[in-house]
Amino acid sequence: MTNYQIIVAGVGGQGLILTTEIISRVGMKAGYQVKSNDVVGLAQRGGKVWGSVKMAEHVFSPNISPKGGNVLLGMELLEAWRWKGHIKKGGKVILNDYRIPPVPVIAEETDYPEDIPGQLEKDFDVICVNAIEKSKALGTDKAANTLLLGILAKHMEIEAKIWKETIQEQVPEKSIETNLAVFDYGFNLV
Repeated sequence: MTNYQIIVAGVGGQGLILTTEIISRVGMKAGYQVKSNDVVGLAQRGGKVWGSVKMAEHVFSPNISPKGGNVLLGMELLEAWRWKGHIKKGGKVILNDYRIPPVPVIAEETDYPEDIPGQLEKDFDVICVNAIEKSKALGTDKAANTLLLGILAKHMEIEAKIWKETIQEQVPEKSIETNLAVFDYGFNLV
């Protein structure tokens, strides 16, 4: 049984809590012991949020130590960049190539870092895709997180069937078909 330590990083409104929940439920259905948390604090749409999921035969804490994670699921580029210190060298980084500038950037107090994917490629195995653009082409811009889950699923030792079952249980009924199509697209992308 492979141990997984996954950080999910993004901003409010991107579906991070749902994403963390789906990953956790998938792990439980696959027979893993799972611990997870998500920190949303006072985040509003656009505020930074993160979650962690640990899956193994035995898990004692949801917390992932610096350089302890093996997967970073970055729903927004800068937030992924901020969490890179929690991923092992050579770990998998799945990025949504999408920017949501934080207030200091909007106020022109600082610049948004350039070429985050290229910088991350120096230390990690990076897959970068504009998940919003791709999911929009498939029918909705509200399933970018599901596309990223499809990519993640492709790189884990858990059957796609379990992921699809869990997505069907967790997303609104009216969006099941679209979410499954977006998941399949992400799964078959790489």
